[in-house]
This record gives sequence, C-alpha cells and structure tokens, in this order.
Amino acid sequence: MAKKLKKKIKKNSYSIFRKVMTVVLIPVSIYMIYTVVIECMTTVKLHQQLAEVQAKLQEVKDENTYLTQQKEKLQDPDYVESYARGNYQLSKDGEQIFYLPEKNK
Repeated sequence: MAKKLKKKIKKNSYSIFRKVMTVVLIPVSIYMIYTVVIECMTTVKLHQQLAEVQAKLQEVKDENTYLTQQKEKLQDPDYVESYARGNYQLSKDGEQIFYLPEKNK
C-alpha cells in the first residue's frame, strides 16, 4: 500500500509541477516573442532611416562635386565673362544685344 501511495504522491507532484511550469512558461514565452517582434520592427525602421540618410548623403556629395566644379570654372576669367554675358545679358564695348521672339510650337 505504501508503494501505491508513494506513486500517487509522485504522480500528483509531477502534475502540479507541470501546471506550475505551464503557468510560468506561457507568459514568459509571450513576453519573449513580444520583445523579439519589437526589436524586429525597430531594426526595420533603422534600416529605412539608414537608406534615407544614405540617399541624402549622396545628394549632398553630388551637390558638393557640382559646386567644386563651378568654383574651379569661376577661376577662369573667360568662363566668368561667358557666364555673365549669357545669364545677365552683359555686352562688350561696341556690342549690341538683340532680343528675338521665341517661336511658338
């Protein structure tokens, strides 16, 4: 009879242990899954921000290259003269500027 009682107590203690572990492990598992999902979402957002910043960096680099080229061109007096004549309708002494009407399409 003592053996049967010991087996029953052992069986009941395993059953209680399983129930306690189930009650503990399910919330812990849910919390861990929630944490992983939040981290994944954060990672995706950071990748998007990185792509946007890299695109902006490329734009700034392109603009810097253009401005550096313009700076070098503006060191040439012939280019400055040509630029001023073309954009500001400046003329040399004795030259006349004529405005022609644009052709309508």
